[in-house]
Amino acid sequence: MIDVDKHVAYWRNGAVDDWDVARHLVDSGKLRHGLFFGHLAMEKALKAVVCSATAEVPPRIHDLIRLAGLAGLALDSKQAAVVAEFNSFNLFGRYPDMASPLPPVAAAAELMGDGHEVLAWLLNR
Repeated sequence: MIDVDKHVAYWRNGAVDDWDVARHLVDSGKLRHGLFFGHLAMEKALKAVVCSATAEVPPRIHDLIRLAGLAGLALDSKQAAVVAEFNSFNLFGRYPDMASPLPPVAAAAELMGDGHEVLAWLLNR
């Protein structure tokens, strides 16, 4: 049996730290790296919810949509759209042949604002 509180704290703390890095990178114009870290923060927040909901170590996957399903979350349409958009930056940051064009700076900033709302919602679950 795992120490659920310890695991949830690990994932939540990592999500907060990675989101701070993501915001700094996006604010400084490093969109590819910033959005990748935004994905990573979302992933960790979702893994905290999965761990809390299942009392198990979350699987070693990076798909935000699958993690939301494993957590049993009912995302509204805006949350689902934000999660789906951040999900695309997982592969974008890892594999150059999977990269699509970066969003414009203003769109990345807007996504970070929407992502912050979703992240806060996840961290309060």
